Amino acid sequence: MIDKVLEVEGLEYRIGALPILEDISFSLHRGESLSIVGPNGAGKTTLLKCMNRILKRSDGSVRVLGRPVDRFRQAELAKIISYVPQAGRQALPYTVFEFVLMGRYPYFSPFSSVSLEDEKATRDALCLTGIDHLQSRMLETLSGGEFQKVLIAAALAQSSEIMLLDEPTTFLDPRHQTEIIQILRRTNREQGITMLTVTHDLNSAVLISEQILAIKDGRSVFQGPSTEIMNEKILRELYEQKFDFVAHPNMHRVLAVPRVSE
Repeated sequence: MIDKVLEVEGLEYRIGALPILEDISFSLHRGESLSIVGPNGAGKTTLLKCMNRILKRSDGSVRVLGRPVDRFRQAELAKIISYVPQAGRQALPYTVFEFVLMGRYPYFSPFSSVSLEDEKATRDALCLTGIDHLQSRMLETLSGGEFQKVLIAAALAQSSEIMLLDEPTTFLDPRHQTEIIQILRRTNREQGITMLTVTHDLNSAVLISEQILAIKDGRSVFQGPSTEIMNEKILRELYEQKFDFVAHPNMHRVLAVPRVSE
């Protein structure tokens, strides 16, 4: 069994002569959770899209289960990697169940109907995200937090080993942020899904993931355990901002608060 499910080495991405990512290298073992953090414009989302071939990297290598990502057929890759994009409020004419069922697309064939296995995977994903009671609702009637759960449910229905998430808690109120963090932690720990999450929220990253990759101006400035990034020197270099640090009351984590002068 291949233990490293995702390996990135010397990855670079350019738009013309402009470098967006430079010499990014990291790896993920099966069942690990990694968050990518950094200031706006650091290249976080670009890096995520290079993992899933949405963008074609300029140089370097990406290997999935020991195999170059370029050598997978799209449907084959989709059985291994699912992708949760930033939530948009598009008026999609589907119910929650119909949309989550679409996450099973790698397993569909042109001449077959939806299987019992597809329906079970869809219902399981709805239950895991706590939205089974919403399955008959139209997407356009959902709140932002509810729609984010639907996106995660669709990725879970895909039954992939690796899940890529782009800003899963952005624009959500505190209650829905907490619920999404709990869903992702439970999915990683109980389902064993390997997770790579892009977020601008440093504290969410520390609560979701055991490992952190921090990038600035397209280059890696920190890589290691999430507990070690809560360091004044590291965060000042990363964000050009001073921080104060507080202990989370219920978890063995230190959180960072931007320092504001009176």
